[in-house]
Amino acid sequence: MPDTTLVHPSILERWSPRAFTNQPIDPAALRSLFEAARWSASCFNEQPWRFIVATRAEPEEFARILKLLAPKNQEWAQSAWLLGLTAGKKTFSHNGAPDRFGLHDAGAALTTLFIQATWLGLRAHGMGGFDDAAARTEFGIPEDFEVGAAFAVGHPEGALNPPPGRSRRPLHEIVFAGGWEKPRFTPE
Repeated sequence: MPDTTLVHPSILERWSPRAFTNQPIDPAALRSLFEAARWSASCFNEQPWRFIVATRAEPEEFARILKLLAPKNQEWAQSAWLLGLTAGKKTFSHNGAPDRFGLHDAGAALTTLFIQATWLGLRAHGMGGFDDAAARTEFGIPEDFEVGAAFAVGHPEGALNPPPGRSRRPLHEIVFAGGWEKPRFTPE
């Protein structure tokens, strides 16, 4: 049995609903999501992440992001308060060398945003189901940035808690020592 007492509650409570209310997010709370993301770790402190976002209060901009999502994602994401896209810089600013960690770091920033959302009583859902090429064109994303993920943030419809049966792989399947698939931790 996993020892969840070792994990911060905002991490354990984080989950990705597919049903949101259209309740607005307070502007200070909205800003705090991106402030949290801003403080994420990055290689050489490059901070290679960029976010393109729109709220339901900006219907035309919101629709521009919504139309990029796969139809199944559009069905539920249209009720979220905020939709966004991430991108990660492909080169380091200080020397122009390739930065193979840019998209990784953008994902880390998005995770930090998700944890902040959970702490605020909001929920977020990341999506790979969207047209990244169309996103690049629609928003003029430079070639030096790799389009990452789409995401939705809002007040969840229904319970704040994760659905029953939610699980994660055991540590012995994901943490190795001394070689691939040599578990660092014994099975739970």
